[in-house]
Amino acid sequence: MTKPATQGAGIAALNDATVAEYLEAVPDFFEKHPQLVQRLRLADTRGSGTVSLIERQVELLRDRNRKLEQRLVEFVENGRANDELAEKIHRLCVRLVHARGLAKVADALEASLREDFDVQRSVLVLFRKDESLAAADSAFVRIAERDSAPVRGFEALFTSGKPRCGQVRDSQREWLFGDGAVAVASVALVPIGPGGSHGLMALGASDVHRFNPTMSTDFLARIGELIAAALSAG
Repeated sequence: MTKPATQGAGIAALNDATVAEYLEAVPDFFEKHPQLVQRLRLADTRGSGTVSLIERQVELLRDRNRKLEQRLVEFVENGRANDELAEKIHRLCVRLVHARGLAKVADALEASLREDFDVQRSVLVLFRKDESLAAADSAFVRIAERDSAPVRGFEALFTSGKPRCGQVRDSQREWLFGDGAVAVASVALVPIGPGGSHGLMALGASDVHRFNPTMSTDFLARIGELIAAALSAG
């Protein structure tokens, strides 16, 4: 007479964690009790009643496969983008190698940024005076004193020695891009040389997401190193 009550008490004592722990400890449970596989019913995630345990498992596997396929597509796309970026940096390197003199280096850099990297606005701020640069009268090159007030506003950039992307102060944007500053929504700043010893490069875009704080700046750092080497050689 007490057996049913005892069984009821045992079932009541079970909880989700206990059942899950048991099934993990006995992975062949449903092989030993195949009739349960067909009898168990689960809520359909699509909202159309219930499905069997096997149907749910198939659904989970399909979902996992879709996620794996999406990850594979992302890996392939990232790899293709990296290959394209490497090719652009290679073309820039070739341009700089063939440039003779600071003016030619500046011309090669500006052309590569515009043609290869599709940069809408760019400026190269240099801390050295050169007659060839002054004669070139290029809107791309800005000659400035290292200790001038506008340049001191970029001290944090020089101290870090690393490129930075995102927003800049209005005064910085206006000093860098002049009349075109109003159209610049995002900026990439690249120190040129250790601690910005040569100067800095600024890239501007009308798209607020083009140069965002979350993007990788490794390729910008590489470009900065190439420019510093070309300026030193020139």
